Amino acid sequence: MPGVRVKVRFAGQLVDGWLLERTERSEHPRLAYLDKVVSPVPVLAPEVARLARVVADRYAGSLADVLRLAVPPRHARVEKEVTAEDRAADEAPADPPSSPAPEGWRDYPAGPALLRALADGRSPRAVWSALPGEDWAARYATAVAATVAAGRGALVVVADGRDLDRLDAALTARLGSDRHVCLSAALGPARRYRAFLAARRGDVPVVIGTRAAMFAPVDRLGLVAIWDDGDDLHAEPRAPYPHAREVLLTRAQLAEAGALVGGYARTAEAQLLVETGWAREVIADRAVLRARTPAIVPTGDDPQLARDPGAATARLPSLAWTAAREALRADAPVLVQVPRRGYLPSVACADCRTPARCPHCAGPLALPSAGGSPACRWCARIAAAYACPQCGGRRLRASVTGARRTAEELGRAFPGVPVRTSGREEVLADVPGGAGLVIATPGAEPVATGGYGAVLLLDTWALLTRADLRAGEEALRRWTGAAALARPAAAGGRVVVVADGALAPVQALLRWDAGWFAARELAERRELGFPPAMRMASVTGLPAAVADLLAQARLPDGAEVLGPVPADGERERMLVRVPRARAADMAGALHTAAGVRSARKATDPVRLQVDPLALF
Repeated sequence: MPGVRVKVRFAGQLVDGWLLERTERSEHPRLAYLDKVVSPVPVLAPEVARLARVVADRYAGSLADVLRLAVPPRHARVEKEVTAEDRAADEAPADPPSSPAPEGWRDYPAGPALLRALADGRSPRAVWSALPGEDWAARYATAVAATVAAGRGALVVVADGRDLDRLDAALTARLGSDRHVCLSAALGPARRYRAFLAARRGDVPVVIGTRAAMFAPVDRLGLVAIWDDGDDLHAEPRAPYPHAREVLLTRAQLAEAGALVGGYARTAEAQLLVETGWAREVIADRAVLRARTPAIVPTGDDPQLARDPGAATARLPSLAWTAAREALRADAPVLVQVPRRGYLPSVACADCRTPARCPHCAGPLALPSAGGSPACRWCARIAAAYACPQCGGRRLRASVTGARRTAEELGRAFPGVPVRTSGREEVLADVPGGAGLVIATPGAEPVATGGYGAVLLLDTWALLTRADLRAGEEALRRWTGAAALARPAAAGGRVVVVADGALAPVQALLRWDAGWFAARELAERRELGFPPAMRMASVTGLPAAVADLLAQARLPDGAEVLGPVPADGERERMLVRVPRARAADMAGALHTAAGVRSARKATDPVRLQVDPLALF
């Protein structure tokens, strides 16, 4: 049966394979028998096989690599437990839910029309800019319920486990506990494979999960959705490095399904969907936005500097201090976002300000605690006897302050107030209401009962000065993710961003206008020839290997080769840029050249990435 796992003998070895199709004759003159059918369960759906072929071509990869991402490893015990005979032959299918009311979607003029289209079995495509304080999981559950009411299936991808738990709870409340499955690598092999088989057999109409679910089989797919598509967790780190957003949009195109791309911020890629007419934007009226938005103020504008001249250099200006104090007095929690984790992740000589580097590997030194010894962030060696190579000084000062040090400082500043931290070591899902300080790194901000009375965005320079094409976009995404947790201004909610109010990302935050900033970013990238206005591929490896691959590649007319630029170690990176219309030709040429090197058994590997998140 097509879709089953098989073993075939290739070059004298047994290798894994898939049975894609059975035909009476073949054009190939010499054929060999299949050595073994590993399992009779057809785990590879025809539509997923077709999708995998398209994704492999788009990302200059191989079909086998994509199928490795699409189908989880076999779990024999689960296959024996979960078989088609387990379902009763007379089991009646569950009745589809009735078409849901628009509920929170009424805050968006185009929201009710989106739900009606899904409930009618049509395939709307939308880019949704969520309001502050929005229960996005409930809105997605409503959209999924409308799709299921039309007798179709839905697939929703989120960035991490916390978002998955919120969406799971929202769908359970809306559809019940037996109408969807969760797919995530964190589930473990057995639970993940059991959920995958339930989706493959059509036992449930809805699949949700992290990027591991972007290839999940869904019967009669009617909606694909992704939340916060700018999160880098949506980018697959294994070859051929597909992005969940692009895979889902490709599925929508192939299956003629609806698509929903949502978030508090908006990426340039999502804006391109709107500007080309592929999708329609779903945004709130300004009156509703003003009623839902907290009071957002910067600390670097002229009026604030006139009142507090030290605000330009202070890490916690008086405006932020006052906002936190007033919120705590009102028995409301305060969220403080700090871009760096740890205690003092970067230190320098206290006498000459020279950055402190490891004597062994030249990596940056950091202090793990107030009484700890400096240690290298690269090789982890302790530099207890560190002396500055420039002046001989032995005293160190902070260059960058981390979340743990910030929690320590604010705990002393507000004695008696409970202080919680949320970051890499422990990520909090939620915190109770009432006075308290929450120090969190971006993406680890917990939800507070009733919302935060104040949100302080510190060390904004660390996000804005990153050497990255997406620095401004990423800064705005992280700020809006934290600011959305604050109470509305009418309820006393305030957001203080320690940055100059004239900066474009700060302006977008003040007006809560992610669409304006995304359109600005896209226009600049068109002018400079950067993605998504153009398509690019990075070729990374040793200089000789990179040059060899590019010499073999028959790039399309109009292709530009940029570089080289240094990569890690002795490797270098070359960039290939083409118009969007020639993207398929570029990917095909690079894939063919990589195949030629593989056939020649070239020893030095080369990494190919189409549309990488980081270009430099």
